[in-house]
Formats: sequence, C-alpha cells, structure tokens
Amino acid sequence: MKHYPVAIVGAGPAGLTAAYELVKQGIIPVVLEKGDKVGGIARTETYKGYRFDIGGHRFYTKVAAVQQLWQEVLGNDFIKVPRLSRIYYRGRFFDYPISAFNTLFNLGIFESMLILLSYLKVRIQPLPEEKTFEQWVINRFGERLYKTFFKTYTEKVWGIPCSEIQADWAAQRIKGLSLKTAIINALFGSNDTKTLIKEFDYPALGPGMMWEKFAEAVESKEGKVYLDTNVISWQREGNKIKSITAEHNGELVQFSADNFVTSMPISALVARMEPPPPPEVLHAARSLKYRDFLIVSLIVDRKNLFPDNWIYIHSPEVKVGRIQNFKNWSAALVPDANKSCLGMEYFCSVGDEIWEMSDAELVELASRELVGLGLAKSADVEDGVVIRQLKAYPVYDGEYRGHLQVLEGFLKGIENLQTIGRNGMHRYNNQDHSMLTGILAVRNILGEKHDLWDVNTERSYYEDFSVDRSKEKKDSDLISQSNY
Repeated sequence: MKHYPVAIVGAGPAGLTAAYELVKQGIIPVVLEKGDKVGGIARTETYKGYRFDIGGHRFYTKVAAVQQLWQEVLGNDFIKVPRLSRIYYRGRFFDYPISAFNTLFNLGIFESMLILLSYLKVRIQPLPEEKTFEQWVINRFGERLYKTFFKTYTEKVWGIPCSEIQADWAAQRIKGLSLKTAIINALFGSNDTKTLIKEFDYPALGPGMMWEKFAEAVESKEGKVYLDTNVISWQREGNKIKSITAEHNGELVQFSADNFVTSMPISALVARMEPPPPPEVLHAARSLKYRDFLIVSLIVDRKNLFPDNWIYIHSPEVKVGRIQNFKNWSAALVPDANKSCLGMEYFCSVGDEIWEMSDAELVELASRELVGLGLAKSADVEDGVVIRQLKAYPVYDGEYRGHLQVLEGFLKGIENLQTIGRNGMHRYNNQDHSMLTGILAVRNILGEKHDLWDVNTERSYYEDFSVDRSKEKKDSDLISQSNY
C-alpha cells in the first residue's frame, strides 16, 4: 500500500493539469495512466518518424487560467497556425466558415434559392420544440440546408439518426450560428461564433508535446506518473474512497490517498467500486453510450496535397468523416519535406464493420477513399498505420441526461472523490474545459467549493463563471469576461 495526499486516475489534459496545480502548491500526487503515453485523446502518436494527432487539437481558449498554463509550460515551443478547413460535398469544396459567393457558386442559384426559401419558412413557422439536434438545426438553418450540410456528417460521427441526438450537443458546439449570422459573417467578414477562429496555437511537435512537458514538470517536483497502469477497483467505506487497486507490470499495486480525482470513464468508475453502488446507479452507468474512433495515418509521396488543416467529408458515398493534413498543422510533424501525412478519421463503434476490419484492410479502405475523393493518386500512397481509440466521444442520446443525473447524485455523496474531464463527466468538453475541471478540483482540495458539474462549454464561453459558490464571488482571473 502506497499512500499519497492525492491520487489521480488519468494522465490526459484534465488529470495532468490537476497534478501540475498540486505540485505548485507543494502537494505530491500520484497519477495512474492506463495507456503507454500521456495525453489521453490529446496525445501524439509516432510512426516511422511521422507524428500525428488523434483527431486534431487546436490550442485556443477564452479561459485565462488555461492560456496561462499553456504558456507557462510550453512557452516558445508554441507555433501560430492559420486555420483553414473546408467541407467536401458533391465533389466540391465549400468554405468553412461559409463564403457567400463560394457557396452560391458550388450550389447554384436554384439550389441556393430553395435553401433560402426553406429557411424563411422555418422563420415564419418554427418547429414548436427543440429537443433533438435535428430540430435545433432546422430552426436555425431550415430543413434543406440541414439535410445538405449537417445530417450526413453528424450521423457519420454519432452512428445514430440526428433525430435521436439531443439538442445539448448542438448548443455546446455551434451555439450562436444560424443561417442569418452565417450570411452576415460571409458578407461582412465578421465572425462572432465561438469555434470559427482564424488561427490557433499548436505545439511544434504535436499536442502530446504539451502533456509530456506537464508530466515532466510534475515529476520534477517529486510527483509520480505511472504509465501502463490499469485501475481495476476502487475500495470505498461509507461516503469515502479509501484506496485504488491497479495492475502495473503484471502485478497488483494498491494506492491509498486522502483525496481522489479521476478522468476515467464514469461508467467504468462506478462499475469498479467495491462494494458496488445501488442497482439504479449501476444501471445508469451501464446505460451510458460512447462513440469510438480510429485514424488511418497515410504517408503520401506528395509534397503538397491541399492547403487545409483538415477537411470535413460530408459525402455519403465514403465512410471517412474527416481528413487531417498534419504538415499543415506543423511542418515538424512530417520528417520528409517532400512527403505528406494524412489522417483519415473514421467514427465507429466496437463491433461494427469498420472497427472489426484488420489494420491492412483499413489502410486499403482509406487509400481507396482518398483516391476516390480525388485528393491523391493511388501510386502516391506509400504506407499507413492504424490507431484505435475507445470511448472517444460521450453520446448525447435521448436517455443520457437522466442516467447522468443519477450518477452525479451518487458521486456527489462521496466526499473525497471528484470526477473531471470529458469521460469523467460524460460531457463533450474541449481540452481547455477539461483542464478547467482539473484546476477547480485542486481548488476544492485546498478548501474552496466549486461544483465541477457546472463547468461546460456553454457557461464558460457565454457567462461569467462563479468560482467559489460559497462566497458568491466572481473571479475575473479565471475566466476572461468577454463574451461571444
């Protein structure tokens, strides 16, 4: 049994931020990570000298405390990257954010007029409720544009009909955008939508570089970060966690702590508690759903392929959902300047057709689709590697909110346990908001009182954030006060 003041499960952005904040306060934590490298979904993978991101991670935030940490830890290893992303649909590239003339040219005057009429119709007679993603988008863009630009891609991502996805996800990811505002932005060059930035920071060697630096900083202050360490059970007594049992190097190791912080999937956390929680809590945990993800990284014998950082593939005739061009994120990710490295991203679920393909079959599929889209020639594709990511995205289906409320109620009753991060809270947070939960978890350990479940993309982008609810005060140092 090894005892620490704080035990943290998960060495992604949330967990490592918490660990870093603790060592700055002179508190020595232990961090347990199941994977063989730090960073979680924000890690950087390497294949034959080519470095690639798992999904594309921009470093952009309006959370002042997070921006300060990024600069503090990485400093001059940040580069400025201009953002260029487009939508590929019906054999054409559409600017994103939209350009009025580009969209008109690609769709044609007749189709553009039909889209406008569809939008005017819904403005006059909007759908009476907005419970689903489909309803939310139709009320802001009209049914025709929804079916053109939103439906196919969104269903690729989630694997379920848009009519079964809750409106919460749209409110988090594209709030503030409508056809009216998109046209105004396109005509006048303004941009008031939170995700449509023109440039972003990026670590020169990929996002994993940031989290490797965080881990080094934690260990330089005597904190411990253990990789390849799988937590298999949580021992609790009454309303407190007493210890964690983990498997490391083929042996069982037990860690006790005064406080516990975890970003492991909330469903797995609850399922591994001893003694087990009440049946209704276990049922809620089993009922949460996740979307998995895999990336086929292709090495292409072409110096330049296309100028985008990434392209959204809305075309329904191919399975690929998004294509990353890693050289356009950072030239240092590609060791041979005469070649390119593309990330062909497939959204899938364990057990489905794509997930069950062999690596060789996936490389062949990705190569065939890349050529079919006209983005490269077959002879140019030299090599490829597959990386699979379980539980990449928490699913916002029709039942998730009720199940999450049950789990939240149970976990709030455990005095020395805090859940943080995307999977720790089953919330589609970006890495900056995951980091914010880590920051506030440490402040709670130090005696403040924050409701971590109040931290989400919606509030921290659009409202002042109340840092210490017990004192009812605002903290302008934590969140910048400018709103979109």
